[in-house]
Amino acid sequence: MKTTLLKNATIVNEESSIECDLLIKNERIEKIESSIPSSDASQIFDLRGLHLLPGLIDDQVHFRQPGYEYKATIETESKAALAGGITSYLEMPNTKPQTTTLKAWNNKYEIARNSSYANYGFMFGGTNDNLEEIKRLDFKKVPALKLFLGSSTGNMLIDNPNILKEIFTNTPIRIALHCEDENTINQNLIKAIALYGDNIPIGMHPKIRSSEACLKSTRMAVKLAKETGAKIHIFHLSTEDETDFFTNQIPLSQKQITAEVCLHHLWFSDDDYSSKGTYIKWNPAIKSTADKKALWKALNDDRIDVLATDHAPHTKEEKKRPYTSAPSGGPLVQHMLPGLLTFAHRGLISIEKIVRKAAHNPAILFDIADRGFIREGYYADLVAVDIKKIWTVNSNNLLYKCQWSPFEGEQFTGWVKYTFVNGNLAYDNGQILETKSAKKLELSR
Repeated sequence: MKTTLLKNATIVNEESSIECDLLIKNERIEKIESSIPSSDASQIFDLRGLHLLPGLIDDQVHFRQPGYEYKATIETESKAALAGGITSYLEMPNTKPQTTTLKAWNNKYEIARNSSYANYGFMFGGTNDNLEEIKRLDFKKVPALKLFLGSSTGNMLIDNPNILKEIFTNTPIRIALHCEDENTINQNLIKAIALYGDNIPIGMHPKIRSSEACLKSTRMAVKLAKETGAKIHIFHLSTEDETDFFTNQIPLSQKQITAEVCLHHLWFSDDDYSSKGTYIKWNPAIKSTADKKALWKALNDDRIDVLATDHAPHTKEEKKRPYTSAPSGGPLVQHMLPGLLTFAHRGLISIEKIVRKAAHNPAILFDIADRGFIREGYYADLVAVDIKKIWTVNSNNLLYKCQWSPFEGEQFTGWVKYTFVNGNLAYDNGQILETKSAKKLELSR
């Protein structure tokens, strides 16, 4: 029986930070005590000076497989996720084929079973045409339904209000939403093309995919959720006005309507388009400094419930295209926890709140069993971090298949030293270990 002892760690979990030892037996946390004898373990790690966190659960990634393997694969991006402190992920359905049939959904699990280095789950996609397929789902096995109310990579836009209402009415699990109003975006784009032709400046992106487009779509989704009783989760908030739709007055487990913010919307603002160009072209767009400040406020006062990445890689060649043909999205999972720890170093958020928003809360919202917390009996998905180490992102330390990052040249304060997946060391101070121990995420429903 394999036993691993983590000694002298500062364990960050459930709003507290305490120095403890932790014993792993096989895949699970066996014991958490102030002092555990070394004789109890076959393998020992001294974590003195390090903080031990539950592995992050990223509820929104695009790993591009199947169909876009030239951009990324489940294997390459799950490896990068380990370096970013992410031990579990939920992947989005806009692949090729789209994950809008049970056959396609099951196929993704088979791919991940053979290739993923982090624990995996796959959202099922809704379209204008697959309502009957959705009704046939076993909702005890599907972590969430994903709907695109604004266009993104792939063609999964739902623009039929009657179908949308039917989906909301017939889906008992949480529905994750990309909220942007397509008509508003199209009208703005037509005006921009009339002014600039194919040479639209990247600084126009937040004016084309505007705050008004986000607000109109989010308002509609919240209204419909209240009418139908659907549980919804609004992905990647990007505007100040949207934050007013969410509450901090009730416990997360009782919230019908929840929200998320992503690393890039907290890091960048529209001031960065001049230097970063299309490398920070995302949907929804990065917006003003005032919007960024409002997102921070809503995150810290608990109107925003989850921190995620919306990791969505494209090749450098694709991102260098003119505005109208350059795709939106970028690679982020490798830099999730280092970026968040840098925010903590700057005093913008506590490390305890990072753990709650990026590990505890995703587990609660999506009913992920025995993960997201450091508790006896839970799977040993753990991340040991050096919160003081300063390092710089450069092309030589990137793990993404696309081999670029919007953070190149950025200096982080916070380093992932060890990542454990199901009790096994999977990432060791910059190196991915080739023994895969990832599992399908089970749901507690």
